[in-house]
Amino acid sequence: MTPRKRIGIAVTCLAFGLTYSVAARSIGINYERLSSLEVPLSTSIAGWTAVVTGLVDVGGTVNLRDEDDADLHLLANAELSIERQLSNRWTPRISYFAQFEGDMGVQDIPEMSNEEFTDNILGSISNPWGTVGVGNASGIVREQTRRRRGTGNAGLAYDAGLAELDEWSAVYTGRYGPVTVGGVVDREGGFDLGATYQRPLNDKDYRFTARYTDGTFEADDDTRRFDTRGVGLVGELTYGSTILDAGVGYERLESGSIGVDRAYVTAGAQHKWGAVTVSIAGHYGQIDGEEERSASFGARYDIARGLSANLGVNYAHSQVVLDGVRLTDEDDEINATATLRYSF
Repeated sequence: MTPRKRIGIAVTCLAFGLTYSVAARSIGINYERLSSLEVPLSTSIAGWTAVVTGLVDVGGTVNLRDEDDADLHLLANAELSIERQLSNRWTPRISYFAQFEGDMGVQDIPEMSNEEFTDNILGSISNPWGTVGVGNASGIVREQTRRRRGTGNAGLAYDAGLAELDEWSAVYTGRYGPVTVGGVVDREGGFDLGATYQRPLNDKDYRFTARYTDGTFEADDDTRRFDTRGVGLVGELTYGSTILDAGVGYERLESGSIGVDRAYVTAGAQHKWGAVTVSIAGHYGQIDGEEERSASFGARYDIARGLSANLGVNYAHSQVVLDGVRLTDEDDEINATATLRYSF
């Protein structure tokens, strides 16, 4: 082997390892609808690096079909991670995410109601071959392979598989050139597998994802749990300030003598004009011949670094009853949400 070839192989291996090291630390455990858009804050503590992101969102939501159904709400969340790269290039990391959300009745603003607190924790270790972790990892593959989230307060219902995993899971993610792979296994034997291919070509960026999930789904009326297996595909094109994406999926739901098929297609677009970002998305599917429809419109105006005004109008319809079991229950719901948000 010539010296030039040896140098080429060494450089390739070094780049390969550096790519893994960067990708390994990118796992997030915020599976909620809002996440910070800002660069995280970081500091060094006794040789460890602490990184924190968060946001505060205050605003109101009104049901456009029933204007008496309105509320003011507060949402706040933060994610903290502490990590350190060891001499052998392994990086242990602990991440913690917490979110609080509560409604304030329009007629009784001082009283907070419908309070909800959620949190996730994940311990992981990374090396040049990827990252393995244990904790609340159930949403990691979903986040890596999903369509781009809408901007502002847009939230497209039913835009992926219904299957869910147990919160406590083990996860692996790794990057192989332009391909990122991930897998989650929960303590009940359910699993989520995904792969993402992304790379630029000329003046455009292309992203394709595939996902297979074997999990469970709880009916809306909480009377039956379904074993669910499904596959989803997503394609995305980025050109300048415009993002176009689309997804298709199929899954099989079974519980006792009940067995149904679900298929869907979903698509969306985003564009940014200066300080204004707008998104629009739509979804159509069928469960056992019953229609499933949703649409969303979102807008964000960047006021200053971390501070933005946000709008969202979301529509959803899916009413599926199987042998007396109410699988889904959304009856042409249309909600509009406007908020002021600060993220850091």
